[in-house]
Amino acid sequence: MRCTPIKLLSLCASVVLLAACGGGGGDGHSHPVPNVPDTNEVTATSVSGSGCFNNLAGNYPCLHVSMVSGLDFNVQASDIWGWQDNVNGDDYAFLALTTGTAFIRMTNPEQPEFVAFLPSATGSSAWRDVKLINEHAVVVSEAVGHGMQVVHIKDLVNRSGGETIAPIYHYTQFGSAHNVAVNEDSKFAYVVGSNTCNGGLHMIDMNDPHMPVFAGCYGGDGYTHDVQCATYWGDDLDYRGREICLGANEDTLTIVDVTDKSSPVLVAKRSYPQVSYTHQGWLTQDHNYFVLGDETDETSFGIKTRTVIFDTRDLDNPVYISAFNNTTNSIDHNLYVKDKHIYQANYTSGVRILRHGNLAQAQLREVAYFDTWPQNNSAVFDGVWSVFPYFDSGLIVTANISGRFFILQPDLGAIPECDDTLDNDGDGDVDFPADSSCSSAQTEFEN
Repeated sequence: MRCTPIKLLSLCASVVLLAACGGGGGDGHSHPVPNVPDTNEVTATSVSGSGCFNNLAGNYPCLHVSMVSGLDFNVQASDIWGWQDNVNGDDYAFLALTTGTAFIRMTNPEQPEFVAFLPSATGSSAWRDVKLINEHAVVVSEAVGHGMQVVHIKDLVNRSGGETIAPIYHYTQFGSAHNVAVNEDSKFAYVVGSNTCNGGLHMIDMNDPHMPVFAGCYGGDGYTHDVQCATYWGDDLDYRGREICLGANEDTLTIVDVTDKSSPVLVAKRSYPQVSYTHQGWLTQDHNYFVLGDETDETSFGIKTRTVIFDTRDLDNPVYISAFNNTTNSIDHNLYVKDKHIYQANYTSGVRILRHGNLAQAQLREVAYFDTWPQNNSAVFDGVWSVFPYFDSGLIVTANISGRFFILQPDLGAIPECDDTLDNDGDGDVDFPADSSCSSAQTEFEN
């Protein structure tokens, strides 16, 4: 049994069915997921890696992405995030599980260590989300009465063996919530899909993580499923340096100026063709474009996996540019942007990596992938939930809903910019793909 987003809620019409679907106190706005039984003790077993040869890494279809290693957990997984310890260089992954949050140390990426486990504040739930702010992990869940747990990540350095840890603070000014976003610049957290603020932005001052403070609400456009909040540095001078939230509000991109937490202002809201369930998105590095995924357009309209592109150079008037349709049938889920690459967790087709050229011309190309769910690429809710691509090492981490955690190593130089048929330097010309002297997008040889 699977629960669906609110527009399809009639398929799970009763509270009993919602509980069977793993909703754990959710409000019906959330992802469908398989019903994987919980266990009392969380365990993890090692999984060997494999290089990507002839488009296979072991049994996994791949393109320019190798599997370094993995862990099999005995409970289902959802969200994932990461942290790099700048003192000793260790990478850590934070993996949201049905019953709590696992912390994984990757000193040796070929032998990851499950070092600590934070139990759920209340009950189990298939929906749990974790982010990093001000050297602390923050965790929310759709479990009834869960609130937000705060964990000092420096404490992980001395942990081992999956030992149980406790939060340094438990924020309880909301109960259940679907997601949490953070702005490291301002040290504010933004909880969305909660039972407060009309399901919109519940803003929390995290400048003192030992004493988080409620800072304000924005619920003027109703339920926000996911959001990115950032200090805007794009081309719109009216908003440069201001704190802006770009929300996926079920059927619109909703932009809010939250610089003044006591008086947030709706900047704009826009829909797009074939909207079904506006799910999540991310700004490009220059903040001039916003790419997003619609979680149910593939099933609603029978289309291939789609990435929607908005121009955000004028925040008062964001412009839908176009959409990129991949060759897969799978449903897109969470995506993140690093440099010129978009890392997508697309359920049954796994992690897909797109390179963008001139987005004013909707230039996207898939340059790498790792299919964590080789059974199929169907438009169903199996496979990966999210992906974290921000380690300096170049490693990325992801996990299947069924509980397998992956450490992956992409080779983003395998398709050089000279050969990707994109306008990488933004001068209006596609970089010449056949010239042997083309060594970068800045070459003089272009057509």
